[in-house]
Amino acid sequence: MQSANLSSAKSFRNIGLIGRPDKISVVETLCLIYDHLRGLGLHVIFDQQTAELVPYNNVQTASRSLLGEVVDLVIVVGGDGSLLHAARALVRHHTPVIGINRGRLGFLTDIRPADVLFKLDQVLQGHFQLDRRFLLEIEVRTKGETHYDAIALNDIVLHSGKSVHMIDFDLQIDGQFVYRQHSDGLIVSTPTGSTAYALSGGGPILHPSMDAIALVPMHPHTLSSRPIVVGGQSEIKLTIRENRVLPMVSADGQHSVSLNVGDCVHIRKHPFKLNLLHPPGYDFYMACRTKLGWNQDFDLIKEQDDS
Repeated sequence: MQSANLSSAKSFRNIGLIGRPDKISVVETLCLIYDHLRGLGLHVIFDQQTAELVPYNNVQTASRSLLGEVVDLVIVVGGDGSLLHAARALVRHHTPVIGINRGRLGFLTDIRPADVLFKLDQVLQGHFQLDRRFLLEIEVRTKGETHYDAIALNDIVLHSGKSVHMIDFDLQIDGQFVYRQHSDGLIVSTPTGSTAYALSGGGPILHPSMDAIALVPMHPHTLSSRPIVVGGQSEIKLTIRENRVLPMVSADGQHSVSLNVGDCVHIRKHPFKLNLLHPPGYDFYMACRTKLGWNQDFDLIKEQDDS
């Protein structure tokens, strides 16, 4: 985590707005931010889908894939899923992103709605922490030819779809055979994704600054199969063996792709990183305490003792 050195207030003149659809509270926050930014004399551009949510006429818009080219900062209003979607579109432009939490957890969208204008002003004045998060890229190859590729900020998941049958696959890391596994699948997670699906699968929590990838088996057939943490530069290869069902793979929970016997799934670090901005005072461990309920029982006991 770095202190503010990415930009200064003068650099944030063109601001992009992205919001989660179908949620009234998101629209309210988008309007609040839009009016505030316009009052500061800043140029605001909505992504096209978000522009359909707000009650303004003649606002400037850009497609999500191009928004990063024309703005200096993107503000995402919604949950972590909204920021994941935005990150995949913006990362190649190196556009800094800040998240306003209108979702459930908010590990990535960490600014509370009640603090939004104060925290945004801090960032616009150049007071922020720069948090660079790496992504994973995936290629699915059949007989050496790539027929699917994607990127993920959280995780890439090999799974059995809706079937209750286990799947059979080989794992190689940096060209070395690791094991053949029967399980419900495998979660390949970045440090960012270690507090998401990988955590529910029994994986370790990785600090966001770590250059590491976690491999978390999903209900493995053998009790000795445990999560593995490897270096961030590792090349991971999954080879699909004969199965009763067709395994599937997905990136950040996007649409799943079916795999055939002999298909190879190649996973490695994506060359570009997401520039995630936090207002002053951001604390990853405090986020864990708040979002994951650490110390919850202790705090309850303390409240009872004090009463």
